[in-house]
Amino acid sequence: MPSGRGVLVFAAGLGLWVAARVTGSPTLHIIAVGVVVLPFAAALVARWSRQRLRVRRRLSEARIRPGQRITVDLEIENLSPAPTSFLLIEDRLPAALGRSARLVLGGLTAKAKQHVTYTISPARRGRYSVGPISIDVTDPFALTKVAVEFEDRDELIVTPQVEDLIGGPDSPFGMTSGLAMARSLFRTGDEFYTMRPYVEGDDLRRIHWPSVARSGELMIRQDESTRRSTAALFIDTRESAVGQVQSPSFEKVISVAASIGVLLCRYGFTTKLATSQLPPQRVGEERLLDTLAGVSHDTGRALSTGLSRLRLAAAADATLVVVGAPPPPPELSSLIRAGAVFGPKIAALIHQTDPDTLPPDRRAQLEARASQAQLSLTRSGWEVVVLPPSGRLADLWHAAKTQPLVPSA
Repeated sequence: MPSGRGVLVFAAGLGLWVAARVTGSPTLHIIAVGVVVLPFAAALVARWSRQRLRVRRRLSEARIRPGQRITVDLEIENLSPAPTSFLLIEDRLPAALGRSARLVLGGLTAKAKQHVTYTISPARRGRYSVGPISIDVTDPFALTKVAVEFEDRDELIVTPQVEDLIGGPDSPFGMTSGLAMARSLFRTGDEFYTMRPYVEGDDLRRIHWPSVARSGELMIRQDESTRRSTAALFIDTRESAVGQVQSPSFEKVISVAASIGVLLCRYGFTTKLATSQLPPQRVGEERLLDTLAGVSHDTGRALSTGLSRLRLAAAADATLVVVGAPPPPPELSSLIRAGAVFGPKIAALIHQTDPDTLPPDRRAQLEARASQAQLSLTRSGWEVVVLPPSGRLADLWHAAKTQPLVPSA
């Protein structure tokens, strides 16, 4: 399409042509024809140039945490034997990542490449598609502009916020257990063993000094069997219970689930993830975070539908972790019955609204439901943590003196 300058040049050419007809000047007539034709010739040049560009996008990181800054590098290559003029580049971004990036490139020489970069810092978890890229190509006189679009897209995964739930004396895995509690150990040291780095809380008598001498790093001898402890992580994603996506309560539920799930994976548990919508699926740390990055709320009303799927992961020695809102009495009974077939059980309950922001009567009602749920679950053998959307799981987790996660022996 013609630019503003191209329209003015074309109008000027028509004016010269009229003047040439009035005055009868052949020279002016030739100039007028040349000026009128110039925008059309420029359009042909721009259209030919657009077929001779190549663009590549590279993300410095494909998986990041909320608030982490990444760099996007765009490589523009001119494949034609002629130089290009100014290029206006736009890399489209989802609204959650901010405005689309717009960059200006001062032309490319023949067969040359040039890089332009910009940065983004996503504030919210999610799976985002970066792209496509559009380039406005102009002729050397800037008389016309042709938009070229490149459909290349890259996926950016922003994982949930993960709190560091470290081990040590206040570890939920118990004192002096370290990572060894995540496996079933042989009673003697004559069986096959593996080596792993020392973790605070490990028994110093199990340090393997020959490996220390070779590597210069404290290494622990760990006798193990092939059987590993298992855990089921269930997340209540119902809108009626924890709110909608991007609400403080829903995002806190996902963050708490991610924090506990990462801890389970790092401590060697074979972990299965389930939600109110998704059936149990085996996950590692990376897959867990990728799945939770895209989890959304659902409109289901009954918690029993999701709990019934937990039977696929039920075992007498499996650890059950449930993350959701404090359940009302009918749902509380269903939750207790579902957990009866598991071993150790943990419930992380997040208020749908911060109690401090509510009037006294509503605050008392909200806290009463949480207290009732905590008391009933505790009496049924659960370890319970209750926190508001603005709270930190790590503060309560490390303050607990009990052992809510005990792998099978």
